[in-house]
Amino acid sequence: MSPRGRPSRRQKQRAQEPRAIAQELEFTVDAAGGRLDKLIATRFPQFSRARVQQLIAEGMVDVGGEPASSADRPLAGAQVRLRVPEVRAGRLEPVKLDLPVLYDDADLLVIDKPAGLAVHPGAGGEGETVVHGLLHQVADLRGVGGELRPGIVHRLDKDTSGCLVVAKTEEALRGLQAQFKARTVEKRYRALVHGAPPDAGELDSLIARHPVDRKRFSTRGAEGRRAVTRFTVLGRAGPFGQKIEAAWVDVELLTGRTHQIRAHFADQGWPLFCDKLYGGTKREGPSAPEAVRKAAAALGRQGLHAFRLAFVQPRTGARIECESPIPPDLRAALHELKLD
Repeated sequence: MSPRGRPSRRQKQRAQEPRAIAQELEFTVDAAGGRLDKLIATRFPQFSRARVQQLIAEGMVDVGGEPASSADRPLAGAQVRLRVPEVRAGRLEPVKLDLPVLYDDADLLVIDKPAGLAVHPGAGGEGETVVHGLLHQVADLRGVGGELRPGIVHRLDKDTSGCLVVAKTEEALRGLQAQFKARTVEKRYRALVHGAPPDAGELDSLIARHPVDRKRFSTRGAEGRRAVTRFTVLGRAGPFGQKIEAAWVDVELLTGRTHQIRAHFADQGWPLFCDKLYGGTKREGPSAPEAVRKAAAALGRQGLHAFRLAFVQPRTGARIECESPIPPDLRAALHELKLD
């Protein structure tokens, strides 16, 4: 949207492009004075206000047959029409990836995301992602939640494997997002780290972009958002001379910040194996103990796996609990460290 709340030139151009419509909704305004985006979000709670604003910007909303903006305040009796477009096939082509499924019902599914696969297209849009696979695998995804991230409730880093929940409907998307925001979703990870963390602990700090390296996050600053990470060591390897050690750790995320586990552990001196961004690879060079080098070679990506995800099914209220088996690359690394 433009600063004045009107669609920009680019948004107007996009609005003129033909779109396949997955759903069309209408209602009559009861009383004058309310903002259009708020009226729609209140009338159809399956859509967030941000999602409504997105649809308005894309020309998917009209009042009395005329284009509208989020800040418009329709008169009583005005007819509002909302159209929900399908995913643009030309921008996101379905790709047969055969993503492993841990749970599936009419509202959502939980996949076992492979390492090396981004969840959704980035700014450049290059390469296959989980979204490309979902569009092939889930017939009724219908662009839920947006054009480039249909059904995506939360994210995992490209090189993190494991449990990822995907919504098939707007209602499921809103319900799951609310649970993540309320921190009622159980999120447990397995992490292979350098160093010797204590047997158990809780890291509670602020997290923000690193002041120098903008690709990284830091938990050492005085500003940022609160990040809470709870952990228990499951096994230890070493020492391999000069007190070099490694640990296999169960991690529970009580918040869900970008790079939270990687930044928290690295800032404590326990970077993840094979994590180039946060210093793990610096401990795996030619001078590292043989077991550490072999473990890193067997792994080849950051040692982080989304092991368990548990939440409430938004429509039925049933509790869903999913666990992802430790993938072969991590098992091979654990074997080299005699942690299996």
